[in-house]
Amino acid sequence: MAGHSKWANIRVRKGAQDAKRGKMFTRAAKEIMLAARLGGGDPDSNPRLRNAIQSAKQVNLPKDRIETAIKKGTGELQAESLEEIVYEGYGPGGAAFLAEAATDNKNRTVADIRHIFSKRGGNLGESGSVAWMFDRFGVFTFPKEGWDEEAMMEAALEAGAEDVIDQGEYWEVRCPFEDFAQVQAAFDESGHNPDSARSAMIPQNTIDVDAETGRKLMALVEALEEHDDVQNVWANFELPDEVLAEMEASA
Repeated sequence: MAGHSKWANIRVRKGAQDAKRGKMFTRAAKEIMLAARLGGGDPDSNPRLRNAIQSAKQVNLPKDRIETAIKKGTGELQAESLEEIVYEGYGPGGAAFLAEAATDNKNRTVADIRHIFSKRGGNLGESGSVAWMFDRFGVFTFPKEGWDEEAMMEAALEAGAEDVIDQGEYWEVRCPFEDFAQVQAAFDESGHNPDSARSAMIPQNTIDVDAETGRKLMALVEALEEHDDVQNVWANFELPDEVLAEMEASA
């Protein structure tokens, strides 16, 4: 999945532009609300909320908005009723897509998502049509500075993780999602603080695409991510170096 990770890294660097438009703020606040609603408002006993708050701080969501989102999630403040939905579909070249959304109007959102897929050469599928191609993992990232591969592997194994991947700019540590909370707690106790900790849908296999198809796929990814209700987009394609270079130049 190296190529896929490369374009993900480039999009992370472009994320500051999204934050200026408020897109990242909206996503972060929604995730906090959902996490608090499902697991309570105490981040010490709610790993999902703790991660949501950490992610919100990374995009500079103001403290008062974080607190407000928690209170909306726990019911202390009135808020819209959000529902989590995963949309599945195919993009150009047969690439599989998962779009995780949080919406207060699922009829509106599904119509929007179907239109986005159709307009960009894809099609929205039925529930279960592509989800079987992905596995959910807990994912932690650590900076390369201060960690060689042996030290990172030792720390990861001691925490109960199962894999360390060199992603070029950082180390990525993965564990089965069901072990996520205990691995995170082990990192906390050892003083090894990751730059980020989250769940991710990782494709079991990836497909290679040509440059033209890669550009079309990225247009679909970006259109989905622009939608206010979409929280995360996952796909199973590898971009060719030509398209990666174009993205790098525009980042």
